[in-house]
Amino acid sequence: MGKRVLLLGLGMQGKAALYDLASCPGVSRIVVVDSRPDLSVSLGRYPSGKITGRILDAADEASLALLMRDADVIVEALPATFALPMGRLAADCSASLVSSMYYLNPGEQDAEKVQSIKGQMRKIDQMAKGKGIVILTEFGLDPGLDLILGARALSELDEVHKFHSYGAGIPSRNARANPLQYKFSWSIIGVMKAYRRPARIITGARTVNIDADRVFEPGNCHILDLEEIGVPLECFPNGDSVRYADLFGIRDSVREMGRYTCRLPGHCAFWNMMVKCGFLDEQPIRIGEVCASPVEFTASLLGSQEQFHYADDEQDMTFIRVDVHGMRRGKETRIIHQLIDTRDLETGFTSMQRTVGFTLSLGARLILEGKLAKPGLLTPLDVPYESVIPRLEKHNIRVVRQEIPPAG
Repeated sequence: MGKRVLLLGLGMQGKAALYDLASCPGVSRIVVVDSRPDLSVSLGRYPSGKITGRILDAADEASLALLMRDADVIVEALPATFALPMGRLAADCSASLVSSMYYLNPGEQDAEKVQSIKGQMRKIDQMAKGKGIVILTEFGLDPGLDLILGARALSELDEVHKFHSYGAGIPSRNARANPLQYKFSWSIIGVMKAYRRPARIITGARTVNIDADRVFEPGNCHILDLEEIGVPLECFPNGDSVRYADLFGIRDSVREMGRYTCRLPGHCAFWNMMVKCGFLDEQPIRIGEVCASPVEFTASLLGSQEQFHYADDEQDMTFIRVDVHGMRRGKETRIIHQLIDTRDLETGFTSMQRTVGFTLSLGARLILEGKLAKPGLLTPLDVPYESVIPRLEKHNIRVVRQEIPPAG
């Protein structure tokens, strides 16, 4: 008997995940849940034999629970606010789930809320372990593939001194004709909120805290100039590197560590002004007779303009680079793992859809195949490199490894 998949959300990443899952011979039925009234039209491009749609609001947990209990695995591709509630509901329903989202938002600065979320995560982990199911989170591009590549590089060293990782979703050369040289390949409000969160890096073996309104300042950004990209990239701190140093088990040895997001030149200066002028604040303000937060206004304003969306013949590029320095057998060694991908114009899927959506669907397959070694609330660090990267190559998503020998 074939496996049953429940896909929550048919947005940009959900569409790519569905495309991949529909071709999986081991999956006999896929139920797609979305609130859009034209769901049946959206499903028209997929094989009809195994796919059905249900128009539901993600807030209707009672109806979702009925569907979850009938699924072998759930692929959660909803907006970020639904990620943790869906994980909790799946655990309640004894159903395994995969999501590309953080459960603990790196931008959350309310200490009480952070503790509450951590408590909920512990409960989900306990329930999942008790029921023998998997709740796999952060399983996309960044976070996701970057962590898998990072773990791979670290496994090749005896001691780690420097760890720098980079992630980017940027327009290819034929899609940069707007004032920002940027187009949106995932949630616009998600991009805006990611631009308004604090960061932590490690410099000289010490933790450096960077306030949310200083992330784009020149002193916190640097340039990465690679021949493969063809243009210098501006890199700004992305979230909490110290947390990942702890998760990787390198906190005691690493002296320099940072996770960075990359954009085309001019991006940091523009968004530094926007942040400092309050355009990304979340506290609602009154605009005439309407109340809205500045970040919602900014996202809506940019999202309403075609110049910030990809045309059918335009390509985006995704980029992951993990650059690790350390010791191996007594010698200094530097290892780099790098992924560069572009939009597939034949299928129409953007590179962001490919690297996030196809990774999501692969996570579901690994769960269905019983390839994950333990139950519980898991991250990409619990998933072997060999189970992921070689299997993404069927989509021409490839990783290049480079080892730079010690000087002399």
